[in-house]
Amino acid sequence: MKLSRTKLGMIKTGAILLALVGLLAAFASGGQIVDRVVTSVNGHVVLQSDWEQEVAFEALSSGRDPDSFTTSERRAALDRLIDQELLREQVRPSQSVPADQVATRVTEVRKLDPSCATEEGWRAKLQRYGLTQAAVEKRLGDEIQLMKSVEDRLRPSVQIDEHAVETYYHDQLLPQLKKAGSSATPLNEVFGRIKTLLAEKKMNELLTDWLSNLRSGSHINPPETSAGERSQ
Repeated sequence: MKLSRTKLGMIKTGAILLALVGLLAAFASGGQIVDRVVTSVNGHVVLQSDWEQEVAFEALSSGRDPDSFTTSERRAALDRLIDQELLREQVRPSQSVPADQVATRVTEVRKLDPSCATEEGWRAKLQRYGLTQAAVEKRLGDEIQLMKSVEDRLRPSVQIDEHAVETYYHDQLLPQLKKAGSSATPLNEVFGRIKTLLAEKKMNELLTDWLSNLRSGSHINPPETSAGERSQ
């Protein structure tokens, strides 16, 4: 009995899939890292490679070795990836970040390590962390873009009045200065800084509450039990 073209196509496709599976198995047995899904956020998958890159980026940004991250710190990095995806679904940033802003942030990161003062030292650092210049610039640009969008969304809800500033000054700042043995600074000299501090604190509270609500209303697959370990 002759096979139709459709059946022949199915057989060929199946053979290709089997070949790919075999190839992946060969890589795995050879010690190569095989990417895998560690969780998903409303259908958007987060891969092991995404997670490893986030840990590497956070280590680079804090001047740490990625291998020094504890299991709980690695899990916190995964949680931040999840939060980022939830926020992107809400604000959907569209405007690109000016190149000079990204360049400024790259410079700030490089200053964390004196060896990165030269281009050769910077490239060596990126290679040790498994990152590229393009990946770092994209990650920093995405971060600036997302935070700007979130701030635009939440800032109108932040209102700090004069009474709040005065209360913070008398109830918190003055006691702290007294405890440290420092002389009291007049309210008018620190009014603006206190107002900014309270505004940032309020923004963080709003963001925390927002993320909590987003998580409760989203479908997030629990990470695999071995997700805190690297696949080898």
